[in-house]
Amino acid sequence: MNRQMLAGLVAGLLFGAGLGLAGMTNPAVVIGFLDLAGAWNPALAFVMAAAVMVTFIGYRIVLRRAQPLFAARFQLPGPGVIDVPLAAGAALFGMGWGLTGYCPGPAVASLGMPSMGLVGYLGAMLAGMLAVRIWRARPSTSQPGEVRA
Repeated sequence: MNRQMLAGLVAGLLFGAGLGLAGMTNPAVVIGFLDLAGAWNPALAFVMAAAVMVTFIGYRIVLRRAQPLFAARFQLPGPGVIDVPLAAGAALFGMGWGLTGYCPGPAVASLGMPSMGLVGYLGAMLAGMLAVRIWRARPSTSQPGEVRA
């Protein structure tokens, strides 16, 4: 295992532990946050605010470096890159999150305590990932210079 993979593994384990400690692996917490007209649960708002603060501070510290520790260069998104696949993916993510209370991070972190809802969500997530791979691998019918969704 190389250093990049090890760093990714450690970051993923830390992220999953944080989600578990914050209660974000419980879909009822997420659905409670989305239930504005019912028994609203603000826990997710506090977790998101803490994540934004940590990210804001972390980026300020890390981007002072000339390059990342385990890569040749930083890979940051460019400004204003919003296309059809991004918008469609965001919409599907939001629908799945709102319907099930799971998003990919908490779903994977919840594998230690599986339920039928979790298995269904993960199955749908994997099927969607496979569908995107098949869609992207199909032969291109676009003309040169034309953007394909």
